[in-house]
Formats: sequence, C-alpha cells, structure tokens
Amino acid sequence: MRIKEKIIRIWAYGSGLLVIFLVLYIFGYIFWKGYGSINWKFITDVPKGMILGTEGGIAPAIIGSFLSTGIACIIAGIFGICTGIHLVFYTENKKIKATIQTIIQCMGGIPSIVLGLFGYTMFVLYLGLGRSVISGGLTLGIMIFPVVETRIEKAFKEVDQNLIKASYSMGISKVYTIMKIVIPLCRDKIISALVLAFGYAVGATAPIMFCMAVINSPISFNITKPSMSLSYHLYILLTQGISTEKAYGTAFVLMLVLLSVIILSQILLRKRK
Repeated sequence: MRIKEKIIRIWAYGSGLLVIFLVLYIFGYIFWKGYGSINWKFITDVPKGMILGTEGGIAPAIIGSFLSTGIACIIAGIFGICTGIHLVFYTENKKIKATIQTIIQCMGGIPSIVLGLFGYTMFVLYLGLGRSVISGGLTLGIMIFPVVETRIEKAFKEVDQNLIKASYSMGISKVYTIMKIVIPLCRDKIISALVLAFGYAVGATAPIMFCMAVINSPISFNITKPSMSLSYHLYILLTQGISTEKAYGTAFVLMLVLLSVIILSQILLRKRK
C-alpha cells in the first residue's frame, strides 16, 4: 500500500472516530449535568414550583414539539414531493426551472427569526389562527421545506432513466409511472429527508417564539391552542437563570427524542429492505 493511501485511510478512520467521540461526549456531558432531573416524573409531569420550571416536568413541551414538528413534516413533505415532481418531470423550460430552484435556495437562507415574524403576521394575525400549534407547525413547515424539497428532487433525478423510458414505451402514463415506480423507488430517501428535517425543526426556537410557544401550558393535543416546546422551554430556563440542571435535563430529552426518531426510521427502512 502506498504511503498516500495509508495517510488517506488514517485520516478517514481518524475523522470517523473523532465524530463518534464528539457525539458521545456531548451526550455524556449533557446527561452528567442534568441526570439529577431525568426521571419518569420529569418526562410525564407539567412544570411546577414557586418559580415555574424549578420543579415538575416537561410533558407539555414534549407533546407540543412532536405536534408542531409533525405538522411541519407533513406540510413540507407534501409540497416537497409535489414541487420535486413538477421540476423533474414537468418543467421543461430551463429558465423557469432555474428560477424556481433559486427561489427555493433563497428560502433556505432566510433567517429563522424572520420566518417567525412572517408566521406571526401571516398565520397568527392575517389568517386568524392565533398563537397555536398549527401556526407554529405551518411556520416550521416553511422553514424546512427547502431542505426536504432539495433532497427529494435529487432523489427523483437519480432514478434510472432507462426504467422510466421503458415505462413510457409500454404506454404507461407519466402520472402512473411517477406514483407506482418513481415514488416507491425513492421512498427511503424521502423518509431520510423528512427525518433530517424533523431534527432541524424540533430544535428551532425563533420560528415558534412568536407563533406558538408559551412558558407554561397543560398537557393537551389541541393544535388550535398554544403550547410549550422543548427548544423554547430550554431557552427560557437558561436565559432566565431558572434552573441549569433542568435545562440540561431538557436538552438531553431533546437529543434523545431526535436520536429515537432517527433509530426508528432506520429500523423501518431496514425492515422494508
């Protein structure tokens, strides 16, 4: 083996080990700082205490985060798939396609605080949805849409063109080909894109600060009401100096939720294969 190949191999292994070490270190450090708060009551109870958040749990924040992020993934998934199909299979004018792709890329660069202000103006005030989970979910959906659409469009482009041409040559319509051949072939990549977007959305604070998040709320699945969220609750605990231990406990739960979703998606994908 050449020296250059050895160096590349060592660099590759070293980089992988460094990433694994950093992830484990972050998890371990956050758990070590907040393990005193993490128990079943912390997961299932509501915030309590003379200073709200010093006692009790974060159940409403967990529910609120799942509901808002779930709505965001549904919205971004539907529009991402439709946009990807239109750009790959229906838009033939290169200038129009380039313009749409540029707009989507620009959307991905909009600061999250600006999206939060837009969501407040559009959904809370103009459409009259008020501060609610649905308003927060719609705002998060706009935020993660570019992430989802870009990856789904790339997945559609990578489908074997010979397979699509063979379908057309047999007289099968474009719609049927897309629904029965293209989307099933890309299903794993679509799920991966949505999981990545879920991680992006569940940790966002600014977009929901104006549209949904409150300091305290009961355990509720009503998407027309405001709710707590894990990211905003963590922000309040730290910025207000309420409880550093509870903040680290909340951070660990937030990371555990994300890790659980990733592991679950990988299990489902392996079962499909």
